[in-house]
Parts: sequence; structure tokens; C-alpha cells
Amino acid sequence: MLSTFSHPVLGQNPAVLRGFVTDSLSGQRLPGVGIRLDGQPQGTASDAAGTFRLANLPAGTYTVRATALGYRSPATTVTLTAGSTQTLNLRLSAVALSLREVTVSQPRDPNQSVAAISHIDQALRPVNSAQDLLRLVPGLFIAQHAGGGKAEQIFLRGFDCDHGTDFAVSIDGLPVNMVSHAHGQGYADFHFVIPETVEQLRVYKGPYTARFGDFATAGAGEFTTKTSLDRSQIKVEVGRFDTRRALVMLDLLGHNKHHLLSKKPESAYVAAEYNFTNSYFDQKQHFQRFNGLAKYTGQLTDQTSLTLLGSHFTSNWDASGQIPERGVAEGLISRYGSIDPTEGGSTSRTNASAVLTTGLPHDAVLRQQAYYSKYDFSLYSNFTFFLQDPVNGDEIQQLDNRHLFGYTATYEQSTQLGSRSLHSTLGVGTRNDFSNLGLRHTVRREVLDTVTTGKLYERNLNAYLDETLPLTEQLTLNAAVRADVFTFDFRGQLYDTTSLSLQPLRGRVTKARVSPKLNLYYELTPQVQLFVRSGIGFHSNDARGVIRGTVGQNVLPRAIGYEVGSTFKPVPSLVVNAAVWALHLQDELVYIGDAGEVESTGPTRRFGLDASVRYQLTPSLFADLDLNFNHGRQVAAPKGANYIPLAPSFTSIGGLTLKRPSGLNASLRYRYIDDRPANDDGSITARGYFLLDAVVSYTKAWFQLGATVENLLNVEWNQAQFATETRLPTEPVGTSVDELHFTPGTPFYLKATFSVFF
Repeated sequence: MLSTFSHPVLGQNPAVLRGFVTDSLSGQRLPGVGIRLDGQPQGTASDAAGTFRLANLPAGTYTVRATALGYRSPATTVTLTAGSTQTLNLRLSAVALSLREVTVSQPRDPNQSVAAISHIDQALRPVNSAQDLLRLVPGLFIAQHAGGGKAEQIFLRGFDCDHGTDFAVSIDGLPVNMVSHAHGQGYADFHFVIPETVEQLRVYKGPYTARFGDFATAGAGEFTTKTSLDRSQIKVEVGRFDTRRALVMLDLLGHNKHHLLSKKPESAYVAAEYNFTNSYFDQKQHFQRFNGLAKYTGQLTDQTSLTLLGSHFTSNWDASGQIPERGVAEGLISRYGSIDPTEGGSTSRTNASAVLTTGLPHDAVLRQQAYYSKYDFSLYSNFTFFLQDPVNGDEIQQLDNRHLFGYTATYEQSTQLGSRSLHSTLGVGTRNDFSNLGLRHTVRREVLDTVTTGKLYERNLNAYLDETLPLTEQLTLNAAVRADVFTFDFRGQLYDTTSLSLQPLRGRVTKARVSPKLNLYYELTPQVQLFVRSGIGFHSNDARGVIRGTVGQNVLPRAIGYEVGSTFKPVPSLVVNAAVWALHLQDELVYIGDAGEVESTGPTRRFGLDASVRYQLTPSLFADLDLNFNHGRQVAAPKGANYIPLAPSFTSIGGLTLKRPSGLNASLRYRYIDDRPANDDGSITARGYFLLDAVVSYTKAWFQLGATVENLLNVEWNQAQFATETRLPTEPVGTSVDELHFTPGTPFYLKATFSVFF
């Protein structure tokens, strides 16, 4: 952290201090770095182009300091004369993490109320999988079912977000959630991300930030991959259940020893990983995944930078699916067995993205991104076994063949209003999904008949205006409004058997939603920030439900959220974030992919308390704790039948992490989620669990050795759980049982890792 001492000469023409912040190793510009001057109450932060500006400064001598977690820069002394403009280049070097250097305010993006917490977690927590990346979101739980290649079930703030219906995820500006997906609305498959390439995570809880639209009700997570590599790396991992993984990351330019498009700072690297596992089920999973990534970042001119990204991902697997409790109790299958051993699937995604960031006159910045994704998905599932078809069984295949085009642009500018600086962001964007969707009835992956098939076109046009203004030296106002317009177009190619008309499901509907936001931040002291936040958000409904008309007017059901809280440091090495929150959802609409129908639970209301604590006990030992209390109910349902199925009421995550200068790192972590109702009346209970995981590694200049243990106590636990009505092949035709079905969680699992750096 850098701070400033100033000795201004008053009564003269004000001066201007401007400059840019760069990484000392790669030379790349660094956005979001806090800049402060001693003697001046208001600071600023570097913008999207890595530049900053401080105006209306009295003539005098100042010591400039920059604030960025995990970075340090020597103090820079500058003398400003009356009416002058001076430019600085602040070069930041990576350093060991110290919580004493963590600041609680976010001058450029105050809505990151858990920024200090998430930055600490990124620096401390071991990340070896896409699942680990999602777990970096404070209070977020995930559950896997139907094979390792399928998107995880997400739990956050009292939501069973299914696979992403109420939590928006993006990576390098690419949207992860899929609208009107074959399996479920908002389906967020994050497995196309190589975990070692991720550099930053920005977490936004609640619907308070105008940059996010669809699905950002419980919150949003923005992941960013590295702009450059400190060094190249080869990694090999071997674990139980025939698990193998290989990773290669290669720096292509050697820290500006070579150039591609300009003679200014550039970086380029490629990364690839291969995964294989048979997993712990009786039915071998034969899971395979390949990921490849190439990224270029370059400063084309002093005012222009370009980022190019391309990636490809493919995966296929066999799965055991969810199993009924009675099947295990009666000895029909083991705990790791399967009723239908032919479940599984395959998926792939290819991405291309270009980002052009341009500095404009009057200290404005224009950022433009164009992106494209080609996505394919095929999933075989059997949720009800032999309930619908006693002879062949109820296995289905869900198909999604999609092209996704998008464009976003933001214009940022800071304007002086007297002695205050108004920061304005104007954003516009469009997303266009073209997909062939299908639902088939299958037996042992052979097609019996097609239930539905059709062509989807869904477009979102959006714009937002975000204003941040310091009202006083301590009080900051953030006000914003967002407008979204959706076009839902679906052209069914078969008769719609769910409709009385027996005509193909076809139609086009356009709906709009305006979402205002209002947030206040008060810096009581440099160690205590208070906040009050409010906003309206939404999640869109599946296009097939919109066209069919089964959702009524709830095409874009509204979410109203508000919270009050604080981020503070009671002692220098302790960071705490706490918030009391509420969220009212107009309608919880879920697309049931196996039935091709939309299910509505009506309006819901949730209240909760989030608390996150990060403490540095010694220079090498860190402790963390997340506590999340949630209370949610269906508003229109009668008492006793108004539970929100699978919504957790209490979750907790925590652990100890050791980071020694010698290169020895270790972590012991726990996860806890409580029992919760699996259906409306609470007659079926999803079972909670407590798990311990451990990681240890030893790192030197050219190599790293490590080991990971999941479920250290070898607990029998249920991962994904559902209340489902099913019939087993041994049960009489016409009968069924409604009970808990689950995917068993990982037993004791050991994995060894070896890396070479060069």
C-alpha cells in the first residue's frame, strides 16, 4: 500500500496529477488500483485502461501511494506547481499477502462489498478445479450429479439456484449462463475454464449492480484470466479412482523479449489441460475433458490496448445419476450403484473474444468487446426410472446445439462537480442465442421417439447508466438504472403434445424490464465502511414457456433486494464483512427439462445474514470463516406447505491456511450445510453434511510438490438431492414412491501433484 504526505501551497491555480499503473514484471496496465495522496481525503483508482487522474490539487509536494492487494510499489514523491499537469508511471511488484495492507474501500467499484474478502481468498485458497473456482464466492455451495461433465447445482443466499438460474457467471466478459437451455434455465457450465489461468474474481451479492442483468438476483461472479504468465509450467496430477490430469502453460513472448503487434508491452500465452477419471461409482464414469486456451494482451499505443482470446473445450462421460433411498435400503443397488447405468453425456464449447480499450479525450475510456461461442450439449438422464414407460424406462436425451453472439461497450468518464468527482459509466450490449433444442425418449441411449424439437432465437438488448458521486468526504452515492429488452422466438418442428391444440409450438414475444439501483457507502474511518444497498433485478424465463403462455405475465420475474452491512477491520490483521439482507422474488420459474414444461412456485420472500471473517494469526498462518443464515418461504402457499424446496437455512465454510516463505503451504478446510426441506411441506428432508478437506504443497523456484485430500474423515454424504416420484423395475405397474433421491458424495480421495516451472 502507498500513502501520501503533502505540503500544499494554498491560494494558487490548482494542479493535476495523472498517470498509469503497470505490473513491474509484464509491463501490462493494471485497472482498479487505488491511488491516494496524504493530506487529501479523496482518492481515486485506475480505470479500465490502467490510468488515473487527480484534479484540483493545491501546488505542493506529495507522496503518492497505490493500493492493490498482493502488490507493493515504492512511495513516489512529486512536486506540483500551480496550474501544472504532471504524469507518473507507478510500477507495482507482487509481494506476499499481508492483511495489514488490505483496505476496505473500493473507490472505483464500491458495489464490490466483499472485494477485500474475495481477494484474500484468491491469494490463499488452493484452486485445482472449476469447482474450486466457484467455491471462491463467499457463502456459495455447489453439488454435482449426473456425471462430472455436467454443470454443478449452485446454492447461495437461501437459493437453490439450480444450475445458475439466480447466479450470473462470466469469464473474461463471456457469459457462462445459457438462456432457454435444454436442461434448465440459466445453465452455467464452468468446466471450460482452466483454473490455473484465472487471475481475479469479482463478487457481487444481490441485484444491486447495473452491469448485470439476467440471472443476477442472488448475485454475480466475474472471473478474469491472467494477462500474462510469470513463468511457464507443466503439471501432472494422479489420484484415486483412476484420476489423471496434465496441464501445460507456455509463455510465448518471454516478458517482452519478442513482439507481435506492437513494440509496447505485450504478453501472450497458451494453456491446455487433459482430465480423466473413472470416479468412485460402481459404474465406471470414463470421464474425459480437454481444455485449450490462447490469450494475447498488448498495448498498441499509449491510449489503446487489445485483448484477444480463443478457447476450446470438450468433454464426455458416463454417469450413475441420482438414486432412490429405498433402492439402497432394499439392497437393489449399493450406495454407489445405479438404476440406469446408461446415463451420461457429452458437451463442447468454443469461444472467441476481442476487447479493445481506448483512452479518449477528457480522461474518458471506451471499452468494447465482441464475442462468439459455439456450444453443443447432449445429456442422457433418467429421473423417474420406470414410472412413465414400465417396459422401456423413462430415459431421455436433451440436446442443445447453439451459436452465441454478443457485443458490449462501456464509456467511462470522471467529471468535476465543484470539488467532487462524478464517475459515470454508460453501458450498452446485445446477446443473441441461436439454438436447435431437442428432447427425446431413449432406452440405453437409443432413440425411441422425439418429444419436442425446435429452433430457438433469443435476443437481449440492454443499456445502463451508473453514477458514483462522493457527497461528502465520507459518504458516497451510487445510483444506476438498467433497461433490458428480450425477444423470445421459438419455432417448434413437432406437434406440441403438451397443448390441446396439437399444433407445433411457434411464436414470438417481446418483453422489457427496467431495473433501478440505489446504494450508499459511508467511510466511518479508513478501517470501517458502512453500506446500505437496494436494487431491482430479474431472471428471464425459458422461451418455450413464454411462447406457450404457461408463465402468464411473469416472463421476466422481478427480484427486489435490499441490505445493510459493513466491511471493517477491528484490528490491523482482521477483516470482517457482514450484511443483513432481504430478497423478494416475483416468481420462481424453473424449466423442467425432462418434461419440457415450466414449473412455477409463485412469489417467494427470503431474509438472511452473511458474515465473513479473515484473520492473519501470524505472518504465515491465516484463518477464515463464512457464516450464512437464510430464511425463505413461498408467499402464496399455506403455512406448512410453503417451504422453498432445497433452499438451505444455514451454511458455513472455513479453515486454516499456512503460507511459509520457505515454500511450504498447507490448508485444512471444512464445509457444512444443514438439513433442509426437499419439498413444499417438509415431509422429505435433504440431508446436511460436514466435510474436511486438506491440501499441502512445497514450492521452490523450478518445481512444486503437492497432495490434496477430499473428505478427510471419509464421511458418507449426499451431494445433489431431490424429492422425486419414481417407480423401480421391481415394483408393481401403476405404483410409485415419492422420496429422497440423491447422488452420493465423494468418499476419501487422495491426489498427488507435481509441477515444473521454467
